[in-house]
Amino acid sequence: MRKTIVTMLFAVFLLSACAVVPAGPGPGYGPETSMVVPLLPPVVVFDVEPYYYYKGYHYHYANDRWYYAKSRRGPWINLPRDHYPREVRYKNQNRREYRNRDD
Repeated sequence: MRKTIVTMLFAVFLLSACAVVPAGPGPGYGPETSMVVPLLPPVVVFDVEPYYYYKGYHYHYANDRWYYAKSRRGPWINLPRDHYPREVRYKNQNRREYRNRDD
């Protein structure tokens, strides 16, 4: 019986150490929170502004970093680097390049 009590107390202490708590303010536009955000596609194409909407999340690209939020107004959270796309393109830049090639 004594072993059972000691084992139960040990299990309670281990389980309490595994609690997930949202982190405090971090490096980004807003406070860090724990959200599960989907991976971005391999190629992201921007129209005019560096904003992208994908699977219910808003993404913002600035200074070679990605941020995400549930609303376009924020709060913006740093996107983990393993969620970054491989390539970023702008629609207007491609059109200009093609125009210059024809000239």
